[in-house]
Amino acid sequence: MTGRFGGYGPSVETVERTVAGRYRLLDRLGAGGMGTVWRAQDTVLDRDVAVKEVTFPPGVSDEERDVLQERTRREARAAARLDHPSAVTVYDVAEEDGTPYLVMELVDARTLAEVVRTDGPLSPHATAEIGLAVLGALEAAHQQGIVHRDVKPSNVLLRPDGRVVLTDFGIATFTGDASITSTGLLLGSPSYMAPERARGEVPGPPSDLWSLGATLFTAVEGRPPFDKGQPLPTLTEVVTGVHAPFVAAGPLATVLDGLLEKDPERRYDGPTARAALERVVAAEGATGTLPARPA
Repeated sequence: MTGRFGGYGPSVETVERTVAGRYRLLDRLGAGGMGTVWRAQDTVLDRDVAVKEVTFPPGVSDEERDVLQERTRREARAAARLDHPSAVTVYDVAEEDGTPYLVMELVDARTLAEVVRTDGPLSPHATAEIGLAVLGALEAAHQQGIVHRDVKPSNVLLRPDGRVVLTDFGIATFTGDASITSTGLLLGSPSYMAPERARGEVPGPPSDLWSLGATLFTAVEGRPPFDKGQPLPTLTEVVTGVHAPFVAAGPLATVLDGLLEKDPERRYDGPTARAALERVVAAEGATGTLPARPA
């Protein structure tokens, strides 16, 4: 198995068990903060799928666990209605012993994080093309009332054929839900978390657009816009600091500044970001520079 699903590590652990009487888990592809992803076989339709076993970090109370499980069910049902080529397809949500399992398409791809780490930063043109694809998936989700909450390079998949896929809606939720649990647990990735989320405010579509800006900054500059090495100092920098200086962004600098605006009321919205990204793509012309898997 050479592909990945999500931004998990390269290790593969082979374990066979069946959940919900239908999905035979074959290879453990990796684990993230909100669960474990498996390559699995749908024994009814006889096809390979990705199955995410949703788990919750330590410190979550039983009551919060119940709430998060219900959110997962609702989000999966809504995500299954998403119809966009850059949004990962959700086939089913199953349960086994009270644990939710999200069943999704298996995407054979490298993550944007892997590409930047192994191949180096992308050109402004390629970054803008990726930005347009991810933005399309986010706009489709926002129209369904879903806020992704965890847009970051390891959740952006780049297929060799050029398709860009936003995955891991595992902590996504509906507009109006809070970001912080009653135990103070903050769900998300500090370097890619919008300032209002870091302050504990209710996230909305502008939060995802800020995270998109941070993701594209990393793609073109090779490093996150905010990174102090530890979660709390990084969050402080996100809320009060200035992002790292532009070195390679070139024509993307304006749109990145617009997306990384700390005030969500002044931040670029979807149509504004789309128009700005399209100008970058048009200015440089179609070059087909999306990275593919090395030979």
